[in-house]
Amino acid sequence: MRQARRLKSIRYDLRGPVLRRAQELEAVGNRIIKLNLGNPAPWGLSTPEPIVAHVVHNLGAAQGYSDARGIYSARVAVAQYYQSQGATDIQPDDVMLGNGVSELITMGLQALLDNGDEVLVPSPDYPLWSAAVTLSGGRAVHYRCDESAGWMPDLEHLAAQVTEHTRAMVIINPNNPTGAVYDRETLLGMIEIARRHGLLIFVDEIYDKIVYDGARHHTLAALADDVPIVSLGGLSKTYRAAGFRSGWLALSGFAAGDNDYFDGLQLLANMRLCPNVPAQHAIQTALGGYQSIEALIKPGGRLHEQRDLAWRELTAIPGVDCVRPDGALYLFPRLDPAIYKIHDDEQLVFDLLEQQHVLLSHGTGFNIDKPHHLRLVFLADPEVLSEAISRLGVFLAGYQQ
Repeated sequence: MRQARRLKSIRYDLRGPVLRRAQELEAVGNRIIKLNLGNPAPWGLSTPEPIVAHVVHNLGAAQGYSDARGIYSARVAVAQYYQSQGATDIQPDDVMLGNGVSELITMGLQALLDNGDEVLVPSPDYPLWSAAVTLSGGRAVHYRCDESAGWMPDLEHLAAQVTEHTRAMVIINPNNPTGAVYDRETLLGMIEIARRHGLLIFVDEIYDKIVYDGARHHTLAALADDVPIVSLGGLSKTYRAAGFRSGWLALSGFAAGDNDYFDGLQLLANMRLCPNVPAQHAIQTALGGYQSIEALIKPGGRLHEQRDLAWRELTAIPGVDCVRPDGALYLFPRLDPAIYKIHDDEQLVFDLLEQQHVLLSHGTGFNIDKPHHLRLVFLADPEVLSEAISRLGVFLAGYQQ
């Protein structure tokens, strides 16, 4: 029984064959250092207790279907959050909740695209975006992010990718996998391209509060009120609630009476009945009050120090350089092609796994066109990070393809 043909052109390597091989090795007793997924809980970064307590407190009221868009109190909390960031026009009826941002990415694209429509997606990207475009019948057209400029989007290259078939632009800020946090000027330039060509913007801001060393995240919806924007966020990273699968989208910048896209979203929301109801009760508590992520990202905080340690030790390996990330949870180091003659980076991470029992992600899995990068998640304790990077250095010292 064959799979659907459209799946043959889709890649989601983060949970692909390399991870399956790691699971096989674990099943026969090997200890694998897994630095491939941005999943906080396995590394002791637990969901804040007030969020868990509020979900438990509301379990009795969470036994039936909710409104297909999500419970009202949570949608109010999301709208108020965007208003506090300067997107003052977003109201509760502009908000829709979902089973994580992943579901909402797919729904948002399905509501927009016809077969053959094009979407501008960053390279490198979080690969779900490219995969979801394809699943929705569209074509992902990748625009270059410039490593030599701190992984900022190349606006000239972005503009050159627009055709008569382009419907939308994707912005991931802070970026996964590079950790780049886009400055205001860059974002305004991207908005202007969308304005000029009548494009909808999807902005993935799941890491909006995970920024370091004075970097500032600019909420895109606060920068323009005349360009249609679908803003996406959730609880998985900032609030360490990845397993809750609790996310949201908010619409802004649509012209008065322009309801057709929203009606399509509403249809898709109705078809999935509703989001996970218990997890929706986490949103109001998460978005209100003290944000415990602040203690983790400041100097001396766990995420800040682990980022710095991993960056120092990676860049101490001969032939490895890396733009130090200003946000998110990842390092995206580059292997100097003059030293490391890599033509298949997926084979490299397979070989690293087999020889050193360290699991990383290969760069081409993030839709970058050269096999010279790896992604490393720095959520692990310092001792584990140091051990993994030391093993990577030993592996690279003798590696050939």
